[in-house]
Amino acid sequence: MCFSIIYLLYLVVEFSFMSPCCVSDVDVSCVYMESCVLPCRFHSSREIHIHWVQLKARPVPVRSFHSNQSQQDQDQRFRGRASLFWDQISRGNASLLLKGVKVQDEGRYECFTSSSAANSHSFINLMVDAPVTELKIEATGNRMSCSSEGIYPSPEHSWSFRASSNTTVQSAIRVSRTAEQRYDINSSLMLSEGVSFLTFSCSFSTRRSSRKVTVFTPVSVSVPEAEVTINCSAWNLTVTRLVWRFNGSRIVLSRNRTDGGHSVTEAWRKHVKAVTASGGLTLRGLTAQQEGLYSCEMSNEEEAVISGTMLSMQKHPVPGSSWVPAAVGAAAAVASLTGTSAFLLLRFLKSQRTV
Repeated sequence: MCFSIIYLLYLVVEFSFMSPCCVSDVDVSCVYMESCVLPCRFHSSREIHIHWVQLKARPVPVRSFHSNQSQQDQDQRFRGRASLFWDQISRGNASLLLKGVKVQDEGRYECFTSSSAANSHSFINLMVDAPVTELKIEATGNRMSCSSEGIYPSPEHSWSFRASSNTTVQSAIRVSRTAEQRYDINSSLMLSEGVSFLTFSCSFSTRRSSRKVTVFTPVSVSVPEAEVTINCSAWNLTVTRLVWRFNGSRIVLSRNRTDGGHSVTEAWRKHVKAVTASGGLTLRGLTAQQEGLYSCEMSNEEEAVISGTMLSMQKHPVPGSSWVPAAVGAAAAVASLTGTSAFLLLRFLKSQRTV
């Protein structure tokens, strides 16, 4: 049966008075490239007819069923992706299974069913979501950029920051569309010359997803002994994952809330003494080889907080002197050397490209 005949049948039934059942629109949110079900129920009997169409200027055939046989009138875009639940049709289920959902699938659909029992129309508003899954942070001098790719619909975006002094801020945002009609977005902030970031946060959000990352400028700590505890800063974040890294690329320790324990890499087992409940890392047996940048990432599905400590060993400690373990937070960030903060932040962020 060609689509023109189906379309004619659709029009005849649409404007007839034979349809006692007509329901209001149902909103269905589908995740990009995943499978999604568009619901449709009817009163089953003999001589069942099912027609799914996407309602555009001219209805686009999605899937049809007639008298126990699947019909082939189907637009090319839906071939191999749209199907019915064949074993449930006799029980009144005319729902459509749509695989590999695309942005172009978004729109209004109609499920028309006809049987000896009744005719019915169901209308579905299909909304497509490509969630925010990661943020990329980069630093170049006094310029910070935050970007994310493959999002749909276009997300809302915001910045917040603390700087080492009062400053003017220049902002810019670049939005582009991919071949799949998703959004790639790059947003940047630039401070006045000579001013550095102490902390900054970047967030992207859509109607069903959000992601935020907060970065603290690394602080410098010099210790006179071979054992030290380095603390994380997570504010009131509910943490599901903890990762400690050394000089960016080498993982020292990771911990997932799901399994409750932590895993230390082989090279660091002799140096990791303990992990505090708040995520602090206690190191022992330190030598000059363990001097460097220690970064802590605490995160959950929606938010991540990254802090860092540049650790060095005192070569000749002054008698009677003392040191305070790094409590990496706003106060500690203010106490860091502003002359080195830009360099440390640049090095730190290059090692933490994605969150």
